Amino acid sequence: MTETAPAVETLGAPALLDVRGMQKSFKGRGQEVEAVRDLTFSIEEGEFACIVGPSGAGKTTLLKCVAGLFQPTAGDVLLHGSRVVGPPRDMAVVFQEYGRSLYPWMTVEQNVALPLQQKKIPKKRRNELVHDSLESVGLGASRTSYPWQLSGGMQQRVAIARAVAYEPSVLLMDEPFAAVDAQTRADLEDLSRQLWHRLSMTVLFVTHDIDEAVYLGQRVLVLSSSPTVVMEDVAIGLPDERDQLTTRSLAAFTDLRSHVYSRIQDAKTFHGRPIQGHGF
Repeated sequence: MTETAPAVETLGAPALLDVRGMQKSFKGRGQEVEAVRDLTFSIEEGEFACIVGPSGAGKTTLLKCVAGLFQPTAGDVLLHGSRVVGPPRDMAVVFQEYGRSLYPWMTVEQNVALPLQQKKIPKKRRNELVHDSLESVGLGASRTSYPWQLSGGMQQRVAIARAVAYEPSVLLMDEPFAAVDAQTRADLEDLSRQLWHRLSMTVLFVTHDIDEAVYLGQRVLVLSSSPTVVMEDVAIGLPDERDQLTTRSLAAFTDLRSHVYSRIQDAKTFHGRPIQGHGF
């Protein structure tokens, strides 16, 4: 069997996830489009950070570079102090289009187990991880069902279970709840925070929803319009214990939401220097 190149190259860095001067441009039809201009930020181990910005700001491009699916045109993405040059083995991604990420001819448990087989996890341990992850998302009774037999929210729970079973140190989530109804979205938001607390993962969560970002995150990174920079890093000083009714009724939540909203409006025409570390 031919060995593949390692997904990381050791450099050394203090943060668990470190993005340094990352730029990304795309070439096509005789022109070059600069999607991401200069992104620099760090995510510490165990943090839950959210990313927001105007439509077309390059949020998904950023996430794909962090995941090793795109290579930056310049700059570095470091994980555990090593340069990401391909999909890292201890990172998982949950995408918005859960229907495309699940194989309809496989059962729920088979879909969850597939990445573990590719990771060469022994069968006994693999079965334990699949069982535990499905139980953690409330789908223990649906393990023999097929994705097409489940609601959209349940299918997204399968995608989350698959990511959790992989035991990642970093979980990337790209607008994972945008395609579900409001009540399901609230349930999945709470599930995400519960799993983050229980499993001590580091989460980087991209969303268009300002309320969602403030509710979920410890920090919210506000991106400018394309070509993208980190315009502001907002510390979310809300209590760690959160629920949909109490937290969203807090005056501090309203203030944070208003601030992030105003910064996103500013981001559409932002050309100045980033403002770092704003907190409430």
